[in-house]
Amino acid sequence: MMLTSDELVDLIDGLAGLPYGGEAVDQRRHALQCAQQAVAAGADDELVLAAALHDIGRAQSVRAEFPRLPHEQAGEAFARERVGDGVAWLIGQHVPAKRYLVAVDEAYFGQLSPASVRSLERQGGPMDTAEVAQFRSHARAEDAVALRRWDEAAKDAEDPGLPMADLLRIFDRYRAAKARL
Repeated sequence: MMLTSDELVDLIDGLAGLPYGGEAVDQRRHALQCAQQAVAAGADDELVLAAALHDIGRAQSVRAEFPRLPHEQAGEAFARERVGDGVAWLIGQHVPAKRYLVAVDEAYFGQLSPASVRSLERQGGPMDTAEVAQFRSHARAEDAVALRRWDEAAKDAEDPGLPMADLLRIFDRYRAAKARL
């Protein structure tokens, strides 16, 4: 069953006050900043929604539904059931994209915050050659990489991010397009 607009608002608002691994922003601000960066880059609606929801696996309601999964897998499972396969895949790949970037872009590691460096170790470290090739083979791999870069940049304590009304317009447009399929 597709997520409703009210449920989307509740999910995003439910992230308010949730710490973001020692960063200067909470999970809600981080999600909306990531979505704002996607909009600014001209991303399609699916990618904007994935940017907004990429850490939804940390939300209390999603954790309750998928308690044993890492946040990216919990978010992917939730989105597959409630949003769509494309959004779900992108959410599930934001951690592998970090591992990919560390493996292929020497400068990327230096851009990681201390919290991201710590989590990288828990997430498996840089990808090996086979993992890099497999990741690159997906048609939306570059979108997953873009999402990851926005994820790293969405940590500004002063920036409120994309207004919720804008996110809802994008979500409504996405749902209408999915309904036509």
